[in-house]
Amino acid sequence: EVQLVESGGGLVQLGGSLRLSCVASGFTFNDYAIGWFRQAPGREREFVAAASKNGEKTDYAGSVKGRFTISRDNIKNAIYLQMNNLKPEDTGVYYCAARDNGRYWSEWSVLAVEYDWWGQGTQVTVSS
Repeated sequence: EVQLVESGGGLVQLGGSLRLSCVASGFTFNDYAIGWFRQAPGREREFVAAASKNGEKTDYAGSVKGRFTISRDNIKNAIYLQMNNLKPEDTGVYYCAARDNGRYWSEWSVLAVEYDWWGQGTQVTVSS
């Protein structure tokens, strides 16, 4: 059974930090690109960050670049998102996702539709 299980969300004040974690199981983790997406109330799910299979190449949404860092540990089958200098507009449910790169030429994607497996989401709330 494929599973992606997130943790680390919570309530934090403006300017604070959080580290999200996501542990994967049930598939060959090293063959998959990874991504983080978020969804605020009343809004569509949006891309936050992505990393290639080995984690050496990363991509970020402009709104989080310089504040968030995506990483992965292919030994532990884990995905991380370090979030610093958080703002109220970062509030939302954060989802980790995995994309089978065998079907694509690109090493990652900003499109949620290209991701095969998703976690259940973890709530991040930033108060002002």
